[in-house]
Amino acid sequence: MHPRCPIVVIDSGLGGLTVAAAIRRALPAEDLLYFGDTARVPYGSKSPQTVLSFVRQIVSLVRGWSPKHIVLACNTATAVALEPIAEEFESVSLSGVVEPGAQAAASAAGENPRPNIGVIATEATIRSKAYERAILRRLPHARLVCRATPLLVPLIEEGRGEDDPVVKLALRQYLEPMLADGLDVLVLGCTHYPIYRRLIEAAAGEGVAVIDSAQQCAEDVARLLRVAGLCRSRRQRGGFWSLVTDSAPRFAQIAARFLGGPIEPPVHVPLEDLYAAETRRPLRLRSAG
Repeated sequence: MHPRCPIVVIDSGLGGLTVAAAIRRALPAEDLLYFGDTARVPYGSKSPQTVLSFVRQIVSLVRGWSPKHIVLACNTATAVALEPIAEEFESVSLSGVVEPGAQAAASAAGENPRPNIGVIATEATIRSKAYERAILRRLPHARLVCRATPLLVPLIEEGRGEDDPVVKLALRQYLEPMLADGLDVLVLGCTHYPIYRRLIEAAAGEGVAVIDSAQQCAEDVARLLRVAGLCRSRRQRGGFWSLVTDSAPRFAQIAARFLGGPIEPPVHVPLEDLYAAETRRPLRLRSAG
């Protein structure tokens, strides 16, 4: 690995753009390659075996760009695939979003010996109990309230904004029963969810610390690269490229909003190329700056 190699961010669709944007803020000189599996989103309603298979295919593909670090910017992928993928691809530097989010939740709990911590996430992430294990390792006496919120990812992928009455209704139905238990901390256990953070914070109230796993993940990546001496020293802004499995034009519009400006046209990756990723030659990406 070399400091000039890119960081790769992998997500089931659009949600990982929250992580990519946070990494660009934390490490503006870095080149980022984003992979959005937009043809197979959402991952949260799929079996662990299926998600693991998808992640294995994508990691096999993106290794062609010799990434210095790969981020699984999807909580579902992190929960069910991070450990087996790390074992299978031993030479790849890899991290996810669950551990940084759990650490931030523990820090937000402060000196409270028995905090009430809520987690909203996809069905697969909740089933995995990944957040429960990660939080309880740090706060053994915490009381956890974990809830699957399966409607949120499709609403976000459809482009529904905070003013949409369906979004407001879904958030109210999901959050009200949890908030009635008197939460101290609420973890957004899916990187799509920060898109609705303003509404979630308003519903939770000032007394509840809302944890954005995307921001915590970006800070963790910055720390890992600095410790490894792999941060770029140049002053120019790094490049951003994206690979998607479906709907490239729409992805470009949404990515531009997240990243604060136009992006290079996304490269479409047919699913059959993913299935044969081990033998596929890497696409050529033009270096920025």
